[in-house]
Amino acid sequence: MTKQETKIFKKSTTFVRLMKLVYVRNKLPLILVLIFMVVSTIANVSGLNTLQNVMDEALRMYEVGSTDFSGVIKLLGMMVLFYVINISFTFAHLRLMVHVSQNSLVHLRTSLFDHMMDLPLKYFDSNKHGDIMSRFTNDVDATRQMVSQSLPQLTVSLMLMVGYFIAMVAISWVLGLFTLVFAVILIGITRIISKRTRKYFNAQQKNTGLLNGYIEEMIEGQKVVKVFRHEQEAIEGFGLLNEKVKDSARISMTRSGMLIPISINLGFLGFALTAIFGGMLVLSGYLSVSGLVLYLIFTRQFMGPVNQMSQQLNFVQMALAGASRVFEVMDLEKEVDEGHVTLTYAKYENKELIESDEPTDIWAWNNKGTLIRLKGDVRLDHVDFGYSSDKLVLKDISVFAKPGQKIAFVGSTGAGKTTITNLINRFYEINNGIITFDGIDIKDIKKSALRKSLGIVLQDTHLFQTTVRENIRYGKLDATDEDVIVAAKLANAHEFILKLPNGYDTIITDDGANLSQGQRQLLSIARAAISNPPVLILDEATSSIDTYTEKLIQDGMDRLMTGRTVFVIAHRLSTIKNSKAIILLEDGNIIERGSHNELIDLKGTYYELFTGSFELE
Repeated sequence: MTKQETKIFKKSTTFVRLMKLVYVRNKLPLILVLIFMVVSTIANVSGLNTLQNVMDEALRMYEVGSTDFSGVIKLLGMMVLFYVINISFTFAHLRLMVHVSQNSLVHLRTSLFDHMMDLPLKYFDSNKHGDIMSRFTNDVDATRQMVSQSLPQLTVSLMLMVGYFIAMVAISWVLGLFTLVFAVILIGITRIISKRTRKYFNAQQKNTGLLNGYIEEMIEGQKVVKVFRHEQEAIEGFGLLNEKVKDSARISMTRSGMLIPISINLGFLGFALTAIFGGMLVLSGYLSVSGLVLYLIFTRQFMGPVNQMSQQLNFVQMALAGASRVFEVMDLEKEVDEGHVTLTYAKYENKELIESDEPTDIWAWNNKGTLIRLKGDVRLDHVDFGYSSDKLVLKDISVFAKPGQKIAFVGSTGAGKTTITNLINRFYEINNGIITFDGIDIKDIKKSALRKSLGIVLQDTHLFQTTVRENIRYGKLDATDEDVIVAAKLANAHEFILKLPNGYDTIITDDGANLSQGQRQLLSIARAAISNPPVLILDEATSSIDTYTEKLIQDGMDRLMTGRTVFVIAHRLSTIKNSKAIILLEDGNIIERGSHNELIDLKGTYYELFTGSFELE
């Protein structure tokens, strides 16, 4: 969706906004659909209107005693022709609406997914993944019924009502006004009930999202549920959410369902009163018998579209509730990126650094045409940060890492170690201070370029349901099979991969459920290695690996870190002894810094941690 479309859509109601989205993608098909609907409506009304001519012709034959049925046959032939046209064009517009609805849903899902990919990490940290998924499934699918069936049915019903009403007025304008009063009353009742049920449909979609979020959470945490014997509590929690979905659905469907009996009974009442009033007009000579019969038929036909509209309003309300939840996400502000500095391959020509069209071992920042070689000099200068404005997580943090240096962060849980790496990636924006990369404020660097220069291995690994090869290649999509093997060997993952059923072509299932925790971590390290980043962030990279596996990867990690700026977060102090500097954090403050030997000589908190006289919380 373009920025201009988004700007226009935000100013509209949910219904108008959804209709604009459908129209923008399907202008020609929708125009054809409307034309086909008009033709089918005219044919429908004309076919029914011909019935009066058939009755008049039959009465004429009876009065004169004629046995010539040619006139009746001709009129019946016209009726058949009208209804064939009606059926043909109805079929055509329904087929077109299938294309329109599916095309619109694809566009809606694509727009939602594209927008979601540009949302800041804060959104995903603060919303349940199951609820996010529900917007792609339940909420988007709720619009399918509306676009493919309800809207065409409503449009056709409205056209038929107009067509029938014109034909009824042509027969008797007095009876037409009488019917119009009933139509206005029914439309007024429909609007009142629809308005009052809208909030319950919104609650139904919201509760469905919460239920999906709970299900997703319980499925992911099944091992924890079973270990702590939490099955009954999980069932009870599901029951409560399920009841909320049931209650909101029951109320919304009950209240909206009132429309159907109300419209049907008003239709019968209107038909009865019209018959009485019409009979009086016939007796007074203002209306013929055939005219009254045809008018009563039109009356029954007129109430049919009204009833259909009442039935389809339920689906419309549900669809609008789902669409509002979709647009709620699409209205969120995207991740702000005002950077202009890009990352490019470079090479030296006559001792001058120039941009290279081919991949090289040299990367450079392109600052408005000026190339600055990427060295990996990262500095945090008096940085303050808080996830909320009223509480700082980091306070006056100043850290620098020169190219090729290894900087380690140590501290208790919640001290701010991982937060620092999130700030370097610009997952969050700092409150005060400045962070520079090779002397460039990272706010001036495009986020895609900044993150391309950083390799990160997280404590919680995430593997995709594809082959081992493709999971490693995720770090560099254009990597060759040879590059994948080199990266795996560098991380010491090659040996265990060869022992898998299909080696590098083994399919990883359920986020790596068919691998051990250590093996998953090794693949994550290999994925970082293949991207060959100048700066590497290891966030508790070996915390979930046993001692034997840790020794296997330690030499690979050392090779991976050679010549790179490295930030390490670790509880195992044995893995950071060779760091250039060790930063000890507590409550968002730096309380100690220095090399391993310097901190040991200081005999402060780090010394107590290393000797075991004090433990991190």
